[in-house]
Amino acid sequence: MKGEIDEANLVPETSLINKENQDSSATTTTTLLLTTFVAVSGSFVFGSAIGYSSPVQSDLTKDLNLSVAEYSLFGSILTIGAMIGAAMSGRIADLIGRRATMGFSEMFCILGWLAIYLSKVAVWLDVGRFLVGYGMGVLSFVVPVYIAEITPKDLRGGFTTVHQLMICLGVSVAYLLGSFIGWRILALIGMVPCVIQMMGLFIIPESPRWLAKVGRWEEFEIALQRLRGESADISYESHEIKDYTQKLTKLSEGSILDLFQPKYARSLFVGVGLMVLQQFGGVNGIAFYSSSIFESAGFSSKIGMIAMVVVQISATGTCIGCFLVGLSFSLQFVKLLSGDASYLALAGVLVYTGSFSLGMGGIPWVIMSEIFPIDIKGPAGSLVTVVSWVGSWIISFTFNFQLNWNPAGTFYVFATVCGATVIFVAKLVPETRGRTLEEIQYSIGYVEL
Repeated sequence: MKGEIDEANLVPETSLINKENQDSSATTTTTLLLTTFVAVSGSFVFGSAIGYSSPVQSDLTKDLNLSVAEYSLFGSILTIGAMIGAAMSGRIADLIGRRATMGFSEMFCILGWLAIYLSKVAVWLDVGRFLVGYGMGVLSFVVPVYIAEITPKDLRGGFTTVHQLMICLGVSVAYLLGSFIGWRILALIGMVPCVIQMMGLFIIPESPRWLAKVGRWEEFEIALQRLRGESADISYESHEIKDYTQKLTKLSEGSILDLFQPKYARSLFVGVGLMVLQQFGGVNGIAFYSSSIFESAGFSSKIGMIAMVVVQISATGTCIGCFLVGLSFSLQFVKLLSGDASYLALAGVLVYTGSFSLGMGGIPWVIMSEIFPIDIKGPAGSLVTVVSWVGSWIISFTFNFQLNWNPAGTFYVFATVCGATVIFVAKLVPETRGRTLEEIQYSIGYVEL
């Protein structure tokens, strides 16, 4: 049966003759480090865009006289742009390559930040935020996919996690700087990582797996050798990728409708399910409007924002974090510990933020980049990413209204979703550690051995 493939037969037979050399590719070269740094500069752009709206909310609404609804539109229109970018990202990445797609997305981000910086009325704020969102939507697909495709199997988990780490770093820098500088200057600073990535793209190699997919075999060998080091023996990895790609060429190019075939059911359910749970766990409500949470709970927004920077890459328990915030509002409502309840809100947001950074922030993107074969990765990645941004828009647009309606209930719902995520991951998400992308997809049974 497809689901019971023997571990010894996970790799193509033509590659077994070189299996003793497979560990030689599991080295960290200067080219691999530089390439990853350039790629995750896009992740930093992602994070800084998410973090922008929270620290500037007070000053921006005051300067341009924005209502709650107008600011909610400004915050959430980022995700509308991201939905459109995500819907197109897979096809663009398949047509022009992973590297060119990152450059394409950064042009929109730069234009968007510039529009925000120059804005004097709400409509240009929204246009700028939308353009940044479009670029983000493309980046949210192509960056983790590119990193997964360039790294050896023994290093892939750590390197793809850097994507989430840089998102967290981008959010943290936006929070920190936004507490001390104006919203226009912060928008200008948002362009810096965009320019860094644009310049870096000229010196890094294309994804070897994409080059193999489009039949550019000589460039495939050169790119793989650059990434693994001039002295590395790439014969095993090269044979494996070639063999797998040649088998896929016998299949038709995947379309969005092909995703609903039975053989893709498990991967699609896992990919979509993780994105839904990630977003409805409340991440973008907290990330976009954390200063409002602190103010509503009676805590200093500036101190709260700085504290979030400190814990962005530590702590545990998104479920516990949301529960603590909900408990803070409940205690205020019944007038118990009203003076100290604000500290529960601070603790809850910090625990949630740190835990999300270490866990659910990165897991869905890593899994999405691993479980789909390259012939269907474009449409599959687009669909999964669109689902993520639809959920993000729902949460980011409605969050301020939910907070006004029932703050405690809002966070109890988020806590419940986070608790359900633990069960979902434990029961359904496959183990991918220590396997090449081809081995993962063979084990799921996409291509017969």
